[in-house]
Amino acid sequence: MTPRVQVENLKDIWTRLIAVAIISAAAVVVPAVSFYLTKRKERAADWQKYKFEQYRDLLASLSGIVGTDSTPEGNRHFAEACNTLHLLASQRVLAALHDFQDEIRISNPHRSDESHDALLSRLVWEIREDLGMRQTGDVRDFKAQLWCSGTQKQNRLE
Repeated sequence: MTPRVQVENLKDIWTRLIAVAIISAAAVVVPAVSFYLTKRKERAADWQKYKFEQYRDLLASLSGIVGTDSTPEGNRHFAEACNTLHLLASQRVLAALHDFQDEIRISNPHRSDESHDALLSRLVWEIREDLGMRQTGDVRDFKAQLWCSGTQKQNRLE
């Protein structure tokens, strides 16, 4: 065997070794990256679900502070729900929440139904934005309303 043939055989061996190394590395890297991306999506979905549950709890707690349905327990639930949001809500949601809280505060001498409704609508809009819900139109056109069951008022009349 001539030295030239030996060099070509050596090059061929190195080429095959490099190819095997690349294929082996890809066999490990591709599943690892796939696993990482899948877990990241699962975590994001879990976080989104948790945020939705907290926002749902906030909106449910509003029922305990509306009109004749307002109770001390309802006010406590609302306060707890608001405080919990500081762990997960976006800054825009928190700003809207604080503005709404300032409006409904008992110590606010300038409370108005119009301002209440506008600030509630903005809060719900920002929550929907934070949850990634596609919004159409403008926040000023979005209207959210609270519904009072009226059951306590009826019970008082009986």
